[in-house]
Amino acid sequence: MSAPDTSRAEPPAPLSAEDARLVQSCLGREPGAWDAFVDRFAGLFFWIVDRTANQRQLPLAAADRDDLVAEILLECLRDDAAVLRSFAGRSSLPTYLTVVARRVAVRGLLRTLDAARGGLDVEPMAADTSARIAAQEHVEVLLGRLDAAEAQLVRLHHLEALSYGEISRLTGMPLGSIGPALSKARAKMRSHAG
Repeated sequence: MSAPDTSRAEPPAPLSAEDARLVQSCLGREPGAWDAFVDRFAGLFFWIVDRTANQRQLPLAAADRDDLVAEILLECLRDDAAVLRSFAGRSSLPTYLTVVARRVAVRGLLRTLDAARGGLDVEPMAADTSARIAAQEHVEVLLGRLDAAEAQLVRLHHLEALSYGEISRLTGMPLGSIGPALSKARAKMRSHAG
């Protein structure tokens, strides 16, 4: 009799009982729940803001850093905590919040960069911003036509500039599958755009 094959054992569920309780406590507005959430994830959010600014080689003052972390926390609360309500448990809570925080940090850094440039050349910047917003809206429409996994992959790689390795760590997707999946998603987007 041969030994059982454990190489294909199911990985443990990514959502820990502690994370599930924390999300439910926050959604239920239990006393102290939000403080526990902030205590648990503020350090992660500061790290994400710093890393995002460093990747883009943007200097970040301490006050701007604090403001970006506050924006991330506000995003978690916006629309009756829609971010927490949308958490489906397909990844760990820290992984999910990393994606949310990175998106908010990138948006905030771009806004800060636009404001810094605004004093130099207002008119071209306004046209540039309008074009970027129109392009972003078009991209969002195209992403809406992809399935959720494909849309997340495109967002992570093309909009948030994550490497294949970072995407693999965040999503659990095998590194060798990311390129082909991105190619397939881009092809779908091109066919819808055409």
